[in-house]
Amino acid sequence: MRPARIHMHYISTRGGVAPVGFADAVMMGLGTDGGLLVPEQLPEFSPETLRAWAELPFQALALEVIAPFVGDEIPRDDLAQLIERSYAGFSDPQVTPLREADGRTYLELFHGPTAAFKDVALQLLGNLFEYLLERDGGRLTILGATSGDTGSAAIYGVRGKPRIDIFILHPKGRVSPVQERQMTTVLDANVHNVAVRGTFDDCQHLVKSLFRDLPFKEQHQLGAVNSINWLRILAQTVYYFYAWGRLSGGDADHRVSFAVPTGNFGDVFAGYLARRMGLPIDRLIIATNSNDILTRFVASGVYAKAQVHHTLSPAMDIQVASNFERYLYFLMDEDPTTVSALLADLDEKGQLAVGADKLARVRQDFAAGAVSDTDTLAQIRRTFEASGYILCPHTAVGSAASADDPGAVVLATAHPAKFNEAVREAIGREAPPPPSLQGLMDKDARCADLDASDLGLREHIDRTLAANPTA
Repeated sequence: MRPARIHMHYISTRGGVAPVGFADAVMMGLGTDGGLLVPEQLPEFSPETLRAWAELPFQALALEVIAPFVGDEIPRDDLAQLIERSYAGFSDPQVTPLREADGRTYLELFHGPTAAFKDVALQLLGNLFEYLLERDGGRLTILGATSGDTGSAAIYGVRGKPRIDIFILHPKGRVSPVQERQMTTVLDANVHNVAVRGTFDDCQHLVKSLFRDLPFKEQHQLGAVNSINWLRILAQTVYYFYAWGRLSGGDADHRVSFAVPTGNFGDVFAGYLARRMGLPIDRLIIATNSNDILTRFVASGVYAKAQVHHTLSPAMDIQVASNFERYLYFLMDEDPTTVSALLADLDEKGQLAVGADKLARVRQDFAAGAVSDTDTLAQIRRTFEASGYILCPHTAVGSAASADDPGAVVLATAHPAKFNEAVREAIGREAPPPPSLQGLMDKDARCADLDASDLGLREHIDRTLAANPTA
């Protein structure tokens, strides 16, 4: 049974954007008021609908989940073709298969071209950008920050595509060598890598600052690929539906828990949305490393910035989680005035706090745990010795954080070969690389180094685009 199509509108978490359609929301990325775009209403999928979807192939399921958010802006056949093309290059025909190891179930999200979960959303987003630009004309300058995997997945999603330039910022020396080479060895003329002398939070601050500079944003037609882009979140909800269908057999009374390694809150927020849309999810376990702002928030109701720690799971070395604002919007009963006031507290005081009633709701929505590097290595070692299955350090964080709930599905967010330094330290050997990573360290690379300066980044983008005009 297919849910009725609706004409979806999107609004800002801060209330300063008139409702826009799906295409405008995707191309806008960050709201012009600095907020994040969210649907004006969420579809609710009935138990009958979920039962009908339970055995669908991933691509067909993605079409059903995503179509209500698109409405009639893209013909259904065109949307189906975009989805098929986006996942045709994945190395597993299931796209996001489930695997059993040492008594745990892992949802493998790393079978795309860059061996990380970001491919699930960014292959689709790149193809959608191309479709909309060909249909409507114009050009796009993508600006994004990465703590590791988003950058390469975004680059592979748009490399060589006409009408698009992409600038990806990463914290210099704070991503794994493989992650860095995945980005900097892509030499297409429309790909521009920037190593920022600072942290991921510095990179993210630069991106948001340029998006808030409306004349600059308009001049270069800035677009977002970070999880501030709504399609990133939407595409990631699909694998929650997929995993539930495979585990439940369509039994609408069967509830599934998920343990989600997260730094920017996008992946676990996608699970939260899936539950709000009717998916029978029991627990959503936020798994963090020592950068534990989200774990501390679930414990105390206080969201307080702290120093960023460099860990073995670098994609989670984040303090200010950009998608937390979307959750705050729903937690505050979709009141943008309250959201704006809380975010002003965060900017001015370095922290925000919610009351006891809201904290009770937070604890209904999420459990949370923080995992040290020592425990991360121990989890990799324990799983390998028991089963021969190798976890990446981020996945190990998810497994360790949910040790009290062994029935929870752990999201396996990256191929372990992307983090062989940690793997070697844990088990004394490296994970065999998938074909997409072989020979990577021997390729030529290109990257600019910049200080964490708004002005410096603006000037770099101006110079680069003037020298390399895109058709």
